[in-house]
Amino acid sequence: MTNNLVSTSTEVDSFLAELSGRTSASSGGRLIFALDATASRQPTWDTACKLQADMFRETGAIGGLSVQLVYYRGLTECRASRWISQPRQLTSLMEQILCRGGPTQIGKVLAHAKRETPILKISALVFVGDAMEENPDILIRDAAELGHLGVPAFVFQEGANRSVEQVFRQIASLSHGAYCRFDAGAAKQLGELLKAVALFAVGGVAALEGRNDAGSVRLIGQLK
Repeated sequence: MTNNLVSTSTEVDSFLAELSGRTSASSGGRLIFALDATASRQPTWDTACKLQADMFRETGAIGGLSVQLVYYRGLTECRASRWISQPRQLTSLMEQILCRGGPTQIGKVLAHAKRETPILKISALVFVGDAMEENPDILIRDAAELGHLGVPAFVFQEGANRSVEQVFRQIASLSHGAYCRFDAGAAKQLGELLKAVALFAVGGVAALEGRNDAGSVRLIGQLK
């Protein structure tokens, strides 16, 4: 766990402790899966919980995928799981977490990714959210540092807030990742995007070339 991640419910703490003792990362790609878990995000959290297994399945033919869940909620809570290589384990964790009101903490997510990648090389960071209430200059600086570290951020915005979009696009661009917007309740859109990033995390741009699904097409145009 990183130093800025604070404790949450006993059930989640117990699950994370158990997870640390029985999971190990595979030799394939490493993907940080970060979500805004503030109060308005519960429907999207539930959707992501159902879709995350598809990320693992999509990469099965070309190599293993390890995922670290990062989320923030409440006033100061921001947590990261151990690396997980089985969708069932990630589902079990996500099902225990309820969204809570509070400000965005995107800066903590980016800072965590910066600290984690020198330890275990991160293939990509996914962030799913709909708001940005922080100093954009700090977020943009951290995104540029992720770019120098070789960690592309794939930023998926729910909704159409233009000021949020502007910052999200800069985070993606400066980290050499990609930005996409999806509509509220659009599980298919989000699912295609998550599968495409999982493929990228394991096989790079080459893993997306020749695919005709909407997620791959939307990402590859920005990565080239």
